[in-house]
Amino acid sequence: MKVLVTGGCGYIGAHTIVDLINHGFDVVSVDSNIRSTTQLLDGIEKITGKKIHNYKVDLCNLEDTHAVFHENRDICGVIHFAALKTVPESVAEPLLYFHNNLTSLVNILKCIQEFKIPNFVFSSSCSVYGNTTALPVVEETPLGEAQSPYARTKQMGEQIIQDYSRVNDTQSILLRYFNPVGAHPSALIGELPLGKPDNLVPMITQTAIGKRPKMIVFGHDYDTRDGSCIRDYIHVMDIANAHTRALQYLLDKKNGSNCEVFNLGTGNGVTVLEAIRAFEKISGVKLNYELGPRRPGDVIAIYANNTHAREKLGWEPKTGIEDMMRTAWQWEVSLRDKVLSN
Repeated sequence: MKVLVTGGCGYIGAHTIVDLINHGFDVVSVDSNIRSTTQLLDGIEKITGKKIHNYKVDLCNLEDTHAVFHENRDICGVIHFAALKTVPESVAEPLLYFHNNLTSLVNILKCIQEFKIPNFVFSSSCSVYGNTTALPVVEETPLGEAQSPYARTKQMGEQIIQDYSRVNDTQSILLRYFNPVGAHPSALIGELPLGKPDNLVPMITQTAIGKRPKMIVFGHDYDTRDGSCIRDYIHVMDIANAHTRALQYLLDKKNGSNCEVFNLGTGNGVTVLEAIRAFEKISGVKLNYELGPRRPGDVIAIYANNTHAREKLGWEPKTGIEDMMRTAWQWEVSLRDKVLSN
């Protein structure tokens, strides 16, 4: 069975391709590479022995997107990761995010409709819940006010898919994941931000290894146990496996409706400062950081109730925060060693 993965050169897309291949799927990738490179595809090949073909296509271009589907009429499903995802950038450039994230989604759905693709898995986000006070969040938790244009594109994307699903036969799953971190245990693929990272863990590892002189903890006066934001960090390979299980769930026709929603988190809230301490413990490196002001667009606290995914998908996260940090650090060290050896 062949699966089309959009954003396959990206962080979560690449790890999901590995998990799909490990479970017997063939995979083709679509990625414009405007925020990625093909480096992770090389790592995928080393891990799996499979060379992945990537179509360098901007999904906002309907004609080029259509051509990919025309060449791959035998796909059993689409897993859609491709999107811009930086919260601060979305605050600064909202129209860029609305255009890219929503136009690409609509074009994908147009092609899915035309070519009668039966299964669709959408990369959503816990950011759709906004600044909820109902913790841990369940799938039925009302969606709050989006705290950034990025979050709003995920809310709107979900609504588009739900409306589409009411009048089409495509079976869809919306995966709301929390904060993916870490890397494949081989250290052959991992998070590879272009330019300055906005996510916490690559900022930690880049600071620790000397790529950056220091890092800022954005906000230390929140109403949390140590004043910093609380997030539900989850290992990227656990996230990847959930996509494989979601697709298999649809293929096995276990879904009860045309569009279902699942939270993907560990269920444990970890503060930014706790995450830093976990990294310092496993790496033996004292991190150079300072406490700074709050950052626009950041939610105060969010963590998941993952019972639905456990019961329906048979999925459970297996990696704790220290092992998440360990694999992230091993990946960062491998990147440094690669540069030194060249």
